[in-house]
This record gives sequence, structure tokens and C-alpha cells, in this order.
Amino acid sequence: MSYRGFLAELLMAECDDRARRRSERRIKAAAFPREKSLRAFDFDANPTVDPAVIHTLATSDWLRKGLPLCLIGDSGTGKSHLLIALGTEAAMAGFRVRYTLATKLVNELVEAADDKTLTKTIARYGRVDLLCIDELGYMELDRRGAELLFQVLTEREEKTQSR
Repeated sequence: MSYRGFLAELLMAECDDRARRRSERRIKAAAFPREKSLRAFDFDANPTVDPAVIHTLATSDWLRKGLPLCLIGDSGTGKSHLLIALGTEAAMAGFRVRYTLATKLVNELVEAADDKTLTKTIARYGRVDLLCIDELGYMELDRRGAELLFQVLTEREEKTQSR
């Protein structure tokens, strides 16, 4: 192997390693509670979930277009698994992702409002490309919590429209 060929391979290996580490950092920053993948999802146990649709969503084209995604279904149908798996795919594709439970998000927003840091907190959630809010339908929001959550969603919508 020539010196030039060796150098080219070395540079390619370095670039690949940097890309891998960036993906790992984005996945870690997303704060997923556990590792989930589309490969591990049991489509046979969830026949109402169309594998073709999920694999299309995994390309993140909808995210590039600034479109929202809402997974709706009964308990035990794999919504959380798919949310984490699709979020992981988006992080690996280069998007900034953040995962949170709805209760945790609302509690954080209430605390931020009380501490007079709400604008900063809302802006932080507005900066990510994909905000994964899990278990939204399992909690009952009081008026204040609903208004604060609405502010986060509005901030994200405004950022998406300005792209």
C-alpha cells in the first residue's frame, strides 16, 4: 500500500470514528430511558402498526420537512418503543433529539415559571430538532400545566415555520 493510500484509509477511519462518536453523543443527549430499536420491535404482536410506514418514518424525511408526529394507541401497543426507536434513528441521522415524559416536562416548566427561568427553559426545548414527549395521554393536566406545555409546542411550531 502506498503512503497516499495509507493516509486516505487513515483519514476515512478517523472520519468514520468521529461520525460514530457524534451519533453516540446525540443519542446520549436525547436522554432516552432505555435502548430501543426498530429491529427489536415486534410487528407481529402489533398488527395494526404498519412496518412500511414505520420504516418510512425512520428515514426522518418528515422531520426534515418540519412535520410533527403523534403516536396514538392503546396501552401496550408499542408507542414508547417506537418513539424511542424513531428518536434514536433521528439522532443517528444527525438531528438533535430530546426525550421526556409529559409529567416531567410539565413539572420542569412549572418549576421554571416559579423560578423565573421559563423563557430559557422553553427556548432549550425549542432548539432541538425532535422533541419526544412520552405518556402525554396518561396524565391529567391542570390549566397552568396545559398552558405551559402549549407554550413549548408554540415555540417549536414557530421555529419550524421560520426554517
